[in-house]
Amino acid sequence: MISPMYKEKRPARSEFVPIRGLRYHVQRWGPDSPADAAGALPPLVLVHGWMDVAESYQFMVDAFSEAFATGRSVIAPDWRGFGQTDAGTTDNFWFPDYLADLDFLLDHCCPGQPVDLVGHSMGGNIAMTYAGVRPGRIRRLVNLEGFGLAATRPSQAPGRYAQWMDQLKSLERGELGLKGYDSVEGVAQRLMKTNPRLPADKADWLAARWARPDAQGRWHIQGHAGHKVTSAQIYRADETLALYQCITAPVLSVHASDDSLAMWWKGSYTLADYHERLKSVPDARSAVMHNAGHMLHHDQPEQLAALIENFLA
Repeated sequence: MISPMYKEKRPARSEFVPIRGLRYHVQRWGPDSPADAAGALPPLVLVHGWMDVAESYQFMVDAFSEAFATGRSVIAPDWRGFGQTDAGTTDNFWFPDYLADLDFLLDHCCPGQPVDLVGHSMGGNIAMTYAGVRPGRIRRLVNLEGFGLAATRPSQAPGRYAQWMDQLKSLERGELGLKGYDSVEGVAQRLMKTNPRLPADKADWLAARWARPDAQGRWHIQGHAGHKVTSAQIYRADETLALYQCITAPVLSVHASDDSLAMWWKGSYTLADYHERLKSVPDARSAVMHNAGHMLHHDQPEQLAALIENFLA
C-alpha cells in the first residue's frame, strides 16, 4: 500500500524578488508584508543549508502553534544557485555573496525592521556571520547545526588555491555534475537513505521540491554543480571569533543528538571545539535536539518548533 503524500498545514506562497541582478525565489507564509503582522510581530526569516531548498522548512512551519503563527510573516529564500533562484553566470560561489544577498533581501522584505533569523547548517554559518556584521538587523538568532569549519593555517593557502583552480577545470569538463535520478521516487529513496528518520510521506513531498525533471523526464537536484567546488579561501577561525564577538542578539545554538561533527571531521574538529568558539558570542545558549540527526528540522519538527517559539518569545 502506497502511503499518502504529506499535506501542508500552512501552504506557502512562492514569489520572485530581484536581488543583485538575480531572480531570487522566496517562500512566504503569513501576511504578505511584515508591516501587516498582528501586533507588529517581528518577521521570521528561515535560511537553508547546502544542497537544500527553502521549502525544506515546511514541516517546521506547520508545527508552529496557532498562537505563534497567526499574523506572523515568515520568509524563506532559496540561496543563489539552489532551488528556483538563479545562479547567474558564475562557475563557483563565494561566502560573502550570501551575506550581501541576505542584506538586500531584508531591505526588500523587511525594510528598517529587525528580524528573527533561523539558519540551518550553511545557513546557520551565514546567519552567525551576518549577525556579527549587521547586529542591529537581528532581534534573535537560532543556529541549527551551523558549526563553521575546522581551523586552517596560512600555509594551506597555496594548496587551496591550486585545488580551487583544478576543480574549476573539472567542473568545465563535466566531472563535478550532480547525480540524476530516473524518477521522483528515486529522489525520495535517496533522501530516506541519507536520512533514515525521514518518513516516506515527507520524503515524497520533499523529493518533488528538492529536484526537478528535465525534458527527458530525468530528475535532477536543484543545486548548481559549482557549489561542489572547494572555496579558494582558507577558513579563518580568528575572523569567525571576531564576528561572533560583535553579535548583539541573543543566540540559541541547537545541535542534534547525533554528532554530525564526529562523522564529518573524524576528531579534527569537535563539538567541544565549536562550543569553545560559541563562548565568544556575548549572549548565547545551547540546546540538544534528541533523536535527531543533521536534518533536525525534518527529524523533529514539532520539538524544534516548540523550542524556537519559546526562545523567540
